[in-house]
Amino acid sequence: MDKREKISIVIPVYNEVESLIELHRQICDALDKSDYDYNLIFVDDGSKDGSVEVEEKLVSENDNVILERFIANQGKAAALNIGFQIADGDFVATIDADLQDDPYAIPEMAKQIKDTGVDLVSGWKQDRKDKFIKKHTSKIYNYFTRVMTGVKLHDCNNGLKVYKSQVVKNVTVYGEMHRYIPVLAKQQGFTSGEKRVRHFERQFGETKYGISRFWRGFFDLITVKFVTEYFKKPMHFFGAWGTLFMAGGIAAEIYVMILKYGFGHSFQLHVAMMLLGALLIILGIQMFSIGLICELITYFNKKK
Repeated sequence: MDKREKISIVIPVYNEVESLIELHRQICDALDKSDYDYNLIFVDDGSKDGSVEVEEKLVSENDNVILERFIANQGKAAALNIGFQIADGDFVATIDADLQDDPYAIPEMAKQIKDTGVDLVSGWKQDRKDKFIKKHTSKIYNYFTRVMTGVKLHDCNNGLKVYKSQVVKNVTVYGEMHRYIPVLAKQQGFTSGEKRVRHFERQFGETKYGISRFWRGFFDLITVKFVTEYFKKPMHFFGAWGTLFMAGGIAAEIYVMILKYGFGHSFQLHVAMMLLGALLIILGIQMFSIGLICELITYFNKKK
């Protein structure tokens, strides 16, 4: 008899004590009805509301439940990263602990990976139950993520995803980079698909979404764009900007010279333009210098 494939389900938890028993029940019910073996990996991210006690109870009662705990809150990316290291399944699923995602989609998403040959499948929430601000800022994120990275997912930030195990073993997430795991996976040569999934209203507790996450996510999008496209050739990025700045600075200085020697204007009338030109030239030289330094660092890291 062939050995059944296994799904490791990583669940980051931060103050979700009311949801955990029901979440565990739903996941076990969904996977018990499937053709997969499974285990659950709760990663408690410094909860202070009694979540740890519930998680410890689940561990004591179930051989297929694992608990990893942070004493202080480290963020969702750090929790996922630890969970990915522990996971031993052929597939690795992630799901949030707030009961808004559908655990019954996990076996179907794993099957989609097998049927289509992609390396990961991301959930695409249908009829979202989130508040107006969260719903529409997510649309903005997803639009710019598609445009800037070329990863054509409608809901890249969805916490419900299923990966082949080799994907999560080759991707390191930090900061708010959990939003962009499919983008980081693309850099490693992995492919993505998506599946329409149900979404539910939050039953307990409060959302962890705040306006600060909007700005952190925006800056992380810029970071992931740089990391995925210019990591191996940083001079392509810094050199392009350096050329643009220097060209603008030289053009400004030539313009002032034409006014001075072609039309007899005084330099004093165009001090601001001269200073702007000089500043742009200096910025261009600095960008080139940064690019060269980054290239040297990349070169010597490759030789190690």
